[in-house]
Amino acid sequence: MFKATPNPPESGTDSQASLDAEKMKEAADRAFSHYFPPLHEKPAKRRKSQLFTVSPDIDTEALLANASEDLLSISAIAADLADDVEGSRRSVALALSRLADGVQLLVERVLDHHESLQMKAQAGV
Repeated sequence: MFKATPNPPESGTDSQASLDAEKMKEAADRAFSHYFPPLHEKPAKRRKSQLFTVSPDIDTEALLANASEDLLSISAIAADLADDVEGSRRSVALALSRLADGVQLLVERVLDHHESLQMKAQAGV
């Protein structure tokens, strides 16, 4: 049998769409607040999720010596990489090597200064 008028739309469709949109908004808000917390919450979260920590009882001289050795390693890796690449990538690798060398010199200077202060303190005792 042929019907002259079409069936009316189902009444639950609009409410279902608005419910889905509301759920999507809530999920987006949760994701946004998880990945972009307010500024006052960021330091607390970083402290909880630190991958590496430095033991507080390590003396300054040991920290500087390790930093110096690490910078030498970074410089060597970057210089080695520069030998394997060409063009702008080579320039970037060489720049990283030179930056590491410069920072390593600064750390060495601080280490020398720290040692001289220790020697002066021991001589004064």
